[in-house]
Amino acid sequence: MKLNNLKPFFLVLTFLFATININSQEKLTLTVEQAVEIGLAKNKTLKISEMRVKSALARSKEIFTQRLPSLNLSASYTRLSELDPFILATPFGNFDISPVLLNSYQSKLTLSQPLFTGFKLSSTIDMLDYLAEAESEDFNVNKSELAFNIKTAYWNYYKATQMKKVLDETVEQVKSRLNDAKNLLEQGMITRNDLLKLEVQLSDVLFKQVDVKNGVRLAQISLNNIMGIPLSTELELNAQVEIAKSEILDLNELLATANQNRGELKSADLKIKASESNVTATRSSWYPQFMLQGNYNYSRPNQRVFPTEDKFKATWDISVGMSFDIWNWFRTSHQTDQAEAQLNQSKDAHSLLSDGIILEVTNNFLNLNQAKEKIEISELGVKQADENLRVTAEKFKNGLALSSDLIDAEVALLSAKTNFNNAIVDYKLANEKLNKSIGK
Repeated sequence: MKLNNLKPFFLVLTFLFATININSQEKLTLTVEQAVEIGLAKNKTLKISEMRVKSALARSKEIFTQRLPSLNLSASYTRLSELDPFILATPFGNFDISPVLLNSYQSKLTLSQPLFTGFKLSSTIDMLDYLAEAESEDFNVNKSELAFNIKTAYWNYYKATQMKKVLDETVEQVKSRLNDAKNLLEQGMITRNDLLKLEVQLSDVLFKQVDVKNGVRLAQISLNNIMGIPLSTELELNAQVEIAKSEILDLNELLATANQNRGELKSADLKIKASESNVTATRSSWYPQFMLQGNYNYSRPNQRVFPTEDKFKATWDISVGMSFDIWNWFRTSHQTDQAEAQLNQSKDAHSLLSDGIILEVTNNFLNLNQAKEKIEISELGVKQADENLRVTAEKFKNGLALSSDLIDAEVALLSAKTNFNNAIVDYKLANEKLNKSIGK
């Protein structure tokens, strides 16, 4: 078969593969918990925060090694210039006191151990341990914040889909009323103006439907983005929207829980402790520093051996050293003042954070109670608006109600359903905000 005859066959195959690829576009069915799980696993900002924790832990371990003995090996080779030998002339003959050796081989093994550093090392290690724990708490805070943002995006997408559903139902209802109106117009039971009013209402609802469709798409993209998945991924929400009767919450208990659980407060407490350790470490220069050091020399020639020989000789030494800053123009005092100022800043930051959390919990507590009341009111409003529309529609069919009355009833039902859906989502978000604010 010629190649030209195969071209149509290849084109068909290409089209089929493209169709399969389009139809197999990834579609996810998600609960809010699954959305959070995906987002936490894929978020790059959270991974950066996790790396900060690892870095802080490694830094603490690095400083801890300075408290342990260290062993250092050094070696060198030196070629020396030629010199006249040192010869001692005597009546008994000439003696070569110091022969000229042109090659020098030096090797030294040094063991060092800090004995006392004015509490600098121990305080620095404590400070870094506290900072590492604070980074860990900050990571938990970032994780909680990301989970909350994912839940917010999830419920906003749910709100948009429910609004689209309500508008789609409204469009179908208005179209049905419009057909009824046309029949009534043919029977002479309504005027042409009544029909026009319903047509205008249909146009208005269709206009809103376009906006809502775009809002659904944007909400889906926003959720995909925050979860870290391809923006084109189609989502189907498996949302649990039942509002169970919850126990009566006590504000004082919520505040106590927040004070105990909030990662921000734990981090602030740890930073205060780190600042206190930093003050102690800074004051270390007021104390003398003691160091134990031992050396093992294996050299050719070994300078401690007399007379000098062109042979490898081993010697050792051990010493205890002390250093003390007698005068440094109050440098230690100034450094201590800086450390104490940082400590006071940490305490003030903790106090501000505590006050902010009290305000946040109180505000979220009140908003949750408000959201509960709105659900009850909006649910009743839907029932009333639905019954009002049913009665008005029957009257309109029998020529006992104007088209404007029917339009008003349909608008009222649309508004009531919108309020009810918004109230449910607002309750879900208010509950999530309260849980986040108390550290759950």
